[in-house]
Amino acid sequence: MKQKMINFLLSNANPSIRLRVKKEVLMDITAAEEQKLQNEILQEKIISLIAQKQLPSGWIGLGFHGSNKNAGQYDNQEVATKYMGEKGLSGTELLNRAMDAFATTELNNHCYAGKYYSEYDTPAYGQNTIRCACISRAHYDDIIDIEPLINIALESFLRVTQVDSIFDVSRPTKKCRLFNSGERWPCRYHLETLAFSPEKWKNKENISMLAESFRHLLRTDRPEIINTPVACWVGHAVGPLWYLNEGYSISGDGMNHQSPDKKRRVNFEKTEWLARCGLYPYLPQLKEEVDYILSQVDSDGICRAETYEGEFRGWSPYFGLQLETDWRSKLKKSCDFTFRALLIAHYAGL
Repeated sequence: MKQKMINFLLSNANPSIRLRVKKEVLMDITAAEEQKLQNEILQEKIISLIAQKQLPSGWIGLGFHGSNKNAGQYDNQEVATKYMGEKGLSGTELLNRAMDAFATTELNNHCYAGKYYSEYDTPAYGQNTIRCACISRAHYDDIIDIEPLINIALESFLRVTQVDSIFDVSRPTKKCRLFNSGERWPCRYHLETLAFSPEKWKNKENISMLAESFRHLLRTDRPEIINTPVACWVGHAVGPLWYLNEGYSISGDGMNHQSPDKKRRVNFEKTEWLARCGLYPYLPQLKEEVDYILSQVDSDGICRAETYEGEFRGWSPYFGLQLETDWRSKLKKSCDFTFRALLIAHYAGL
């Protein structure tokens, strides 16, 4: 089955997917072949837009954490670097310069909104939390040191195992519940950083801890703590960076909701990231999801699973997996889904 998926993608997918299948799954690509495929990717419309928006400093566009009134969907540093990393452009001048901007731009620079919020003081928050996830996702963690943030990510997941619930790391106020100052609690960016920098933290002890943390997060036995809304205090209450909470659902959408139309949908991103972290053997819910996704691969090696299409296509700080440039073709849409299913099988060790 896995070989049929590979054959289907190498015959039908765009340059990004073909490059990553050869480099990431087969681990068999020459430097000349990789450069040829990257040159094709650099000609794509979205990548050309990103290149046009790159500033002399290397920074992409006039935004950091997604779009704003001056920055569009892709012409901002976070989405652009994550997108380019997923497209297989690591090592190109375009992405190298963007990463140089991350390495040389102070966290209190106006590019980051002008005021630095420490990731040490506030759980699931801070510009550096976002920055390190971008560096990890683009595969530059061997060039730019993100080890302090990896340690915070591990401490944050460990904290889940040390307390009864999120109530123990937060406090009620008149208007909302707030995280306690100096606490730890995991967010999407912590998981993203760990998923794409496994060589920096993966060992038996850490994987075991992470599995135990997710066993706590996946609990559904106490309705009073499920998806508890908690804000961060930075002089005023703000939303955290999509923190993870009890009630986490591997098959649910980004907000852990199931499909309102009752269709069986999968969340390729959540499943892939947890598999990248080595959790497939340790979480029954993850094993069930991986097994279901692979059961939707047909005899031609094409994955037919239904997904949350808006999250798959909607590249933003919190969503985005689409690598094919045109989903008007059902074949190309199938390439995107099949590629994610292949990565999931690969990182689950199947």
